[in-house]
Amino acid sequence: MKERLMNDLKESMKNKDMIRKNTIQMVRAQILQIEKDKQIVLDDNAILDIITKQVKQKNDALAEFEKANREDLINQTKQEISILKEYLPAQLSKEEVKKIAEECKVELGITDIKGLGALIKAVKAKVGVGSDGKTISDVAKEILNN
Repeated sequence: MKERLMNDLKESMKNKDMIRKNTIQMVRAQILQIEKDKQIVLDDNAILDIITKQVKQKNDALAEFEKANREDLINQTKQEISILKEYLPAQLSKEEVKKIAEECKVELGITDIKGLGALIKAVKAKVGVGSDGKTISDVAKEILNN
């Protein structure tokens, strides 16, 4: 994944694609920061977690920019999100997440809303970065409330 990011960074510099270049540099900087702070080498899954967090932050910022009617920042942020999503695996549909959550509910023997935390944790472990936390949480609540 690091190699792919580096190659894409070089390509974006050649093409003078500033938004792509800056977005990739932002991810690489965060990877390097974590590696230096914790003195570890991140694997692809850890890098995917970083990119997932970046997408979430960008989506949160996008909502704020839309409230403030900042068209320039809205367009740039949407481009950054689409660039980041290129590195993530395809997201599971809500139905796919629901099926996995149903399986986890049966496996863990969860019968009521008290098991919500355990269910969310189990589903998150199975789907990884294949779905965002909000979707997983919503599906788990829906299943346990029925």
